[in-house]
Amino acid sequence: CNDRRWPETWRVLGLGGAELVCLGYNTPIHFAPAPEHDHLQYFHNELSVQAGCYQNGTWGVAVAKAGLEEGSVLIGGSLIVAPTGEIVARATTSGDEVITAEVDLDRCAEIRANVFNFEEHRQPQDYLPITAPRTGRRAAE
Repeated sequence: CNDRRWPETWRVLGLGGAELVCLGYNTPIHFAPAPEHDHLQYFHNELSVQAGCYQNGTWGVAVAKAGLEEGSVLIGGSLIVAPTGEIVARATTSGDEVITAEVDLDRCAEIRANVFNFEEHRQPQDYLPITAPRTGRRAAE
């Protein structure tokens, strides 16, 4: 479920021609290692999916578990995002919900041709720092 937060996941799917990405997640409202971020859980969830869809010209259907599980309150927050990054449907409660939206897959080609023309604008030769094998831990700060 953490894959929604990593741009590489979205880019690989976008380059592969994905038009609709479905993902599920169980995100707790409280994140013990960084409680100062608790108030940002919904924002970060939506931001990750919106950015992934927009930057790769794909639809996103993000399905979240809601309610209480193993002592943790989960955020829910399911959403459907267009290739423009717009949220077109969103769960509005912290309980179980069904959301729907009209999905026009032709919008993917429109965004990829006019906004993010991968063939014309991508420069993969510049990505070596993020594609090279990891060499170990970062130096202590």
